[in-house]
Amino acid sequence: MSTRTVKQITALQRMLITIEYDGTGLVGWQRQNNGPSVQQFLEQAAEKLTTMPTLIQGAGRTDAGVHASAQAAHLDVPAHLSANAVVNGLNAWLESRQISVVAARPVAPTFNARFDAAGRAYRYRIYDQRQPAALRRNFVWHHHKALDTEPMQQAAQHLVGKHDFTSFRARACQARSPVRSLNNLEVARRGDEVHITAYAPSFLHHQIRNIAGTLALVGSGKWQPDDVRTALLAKDRSAAGPTAPPQGLCLIDIVYPEALLAARPPVSPPVSP
Repeated sequence: MSTRTVKQITALQRMLITIEYDGTGLVGWQRQNNGPSVQQFLEQAAEKLTTMPTLIQGAGRTDAGVHASAQAAHLDVPAHLSANAVVNGLNAWLESRQISVVAARPVAPTFNARFDAAGRAYRYRIYDQRQPAALRRNFVWHHHKALDTEPMQQAAQHLVGKHDFTSFRARACQARSPVRSLNNLEVARRGDEVHITAYAPSFLHHQIRNIAGTLALVGSGKWQPDDVRTALLAKDRSAAGPTAPPQGLCLIDIVYPEALLAARPPVSPPVSP
């Protein structure tokens, strides 16, 4: 970066952006060495927009093949750029049409998209018809047997609350504790699909996909609702059901305290040459 370019940047402001993406063929949100990621594409676009290396911190690390309709992230941009300019600029420079920045708003320079999030919501979609859905194949789990949502909903309520979710997290999960608070878990039929919607402050690695795979056992009649409680209490991954495939999962919301978003965002000091 040239000295002339640095001097043009008088100050920085932090922006909270909302992103939607089709995770098909991507290695997930986080930048990795084994393939393209959402973070990588966004940071490449941000560097072209701001003319400097720009870190983009996401609110959640979605896995390979998982989608988002409302992922959140923050980045620092030159103070003269408006929210509209950030949205338009990032989209103009994005090299992947699978990713779109849909909104931006200025926030305080101490705001952190990951650690300031009060809650996260995911939806898992299951297409439980005999024949596959060609146009939705990258966005649903095709379950060949019809599912009964009533016992699935009953079973889901055993998981609501604060529990040790060892039975429902990936064996490679790096979280320090398996204890999580699941605020809400709903199973409902939406036309020819079954939707599992989960809301919590945070989730363990593969937690929702493991829950979806387990609830599908209940919906297909292989398990009874109380079997899910037994699996939870076992605190053993092998006691629960299989991991549902990634393409059915979508991050649908990141919740922040309104007072935090409403705080007047001061401008950060100028960038040093």
